[in-house]
Amino acid sequence: MTRIAVLTGGSTPERDVAFAGAAQVVAALRERGHQVSVIDTANGALSPANETRYLAPAVGRAPPTMSELKALRAMELGPALAQVAELREADMVFLVLHGQQGEGGEIQALLTLAGIPYAGSDMLGSALALDKDLTKRLLKGAGILTADWFTWPAETRQVEALGLPLIVKPSREGSTVGLTLVKSRGDLPAAIKLAQQYDTQVILERFLPGREFTVGVLGDVALAVGEIIPSHEIFDYECKYTPGMCKEVFPAKIDPALASRLQALALRTHLALRLRDFSRVDFRLDGAGEPHCLEANTLPGLTRTSLLPQSAAAVGIDFGTLCQSICDLALRRAAFGNKVGA
Repeated sequence: MTRIAVLTGGSTPERDVAFAGAAQVVAALRERGHQVSVIDTANGALSPANETRYLAPAVGRAPPTMSELKALRAMELGPALAQVAELREADMVFLVLHGQQGEGGEIQALLTLAGIPYAGSDMLGSALALDKDLTKRLLKGAGILTADWFTWPAETRQVEALGLPLIVKPSREGSTVGLTLVKSRGDLPAAIKLAQQYDTQVILERFLPGREFTVGVLGDVALAVGEIIPSHEIFDYECKYTPGMCKEVFPAKIDPALASRLQALALRTHLALRLRDFSRVDFRLDGAGEPHCLEANTLPGLTRTSLLPQSAAAVGIDFGTLCQSICDLALRRAAFGNKVGA
């Protein structure tokens, strides 16, 4: 029996997304006989009663308000998190966190310094993948197409070069929180102001009009390609978390050559950003049908109906096996590290 601490919650706009995933990860790991404790970075270890309260399987139509997030941030344990008994006594940590706090590398750095094994990418890979500006620079250097972009503030000629419509979004946030599809120059100031509520760094990106795809990565294997068909023009927060507002097709009904190309690009992206264990890489086609990488997710959603589990299921890996495989990758790395240090 493995002692696993599931680290979740947090004080980012994706707090509810994290709890929804944790609810199902915890159930899957307990079904496999593991001893699982649940720790919220803002509240510490959860009692059984608080597990019932917080681990809701559904996500609301909108993220928490800024006032709610401010209150939660004041409660964050910070470095004291490493002293939580359930964390220190665990054989490994399974992170179900999202947004800048969970995916930006800070938690990963803390766990590394405390000598606590954890699943997923380390501090460097997490920070690189969350920062969309850095991600794009690395992808461009690796020869992987990505939509043209600029960080704000940008010169008028740069904005004009992107054309309309364009995407405005926080550079270091997920779940399309704070993202706007701008169709008129007059709407640009409001879109930038919204994005700045979530991150001081904002990027403007050329809008790609083609189909959207996603590919899961587990270990060193690319899983099935899925197509995302949202009710809205873009795959926004409401479409992601409101039942019936998005059609997700796994495996995608596309030419096998394109599927193979997307899988190869997903692996190249995973390696270029120095990720490990698992990730999910998103793509969109341009007007000519060329795939461009949108971003890589180091801690993608982990409910049974999230995109990574669907990508795994399409190649015969059920949800419980996916969770176990992620644990096995972390435990093997921890065992190898112990041998090296012996």
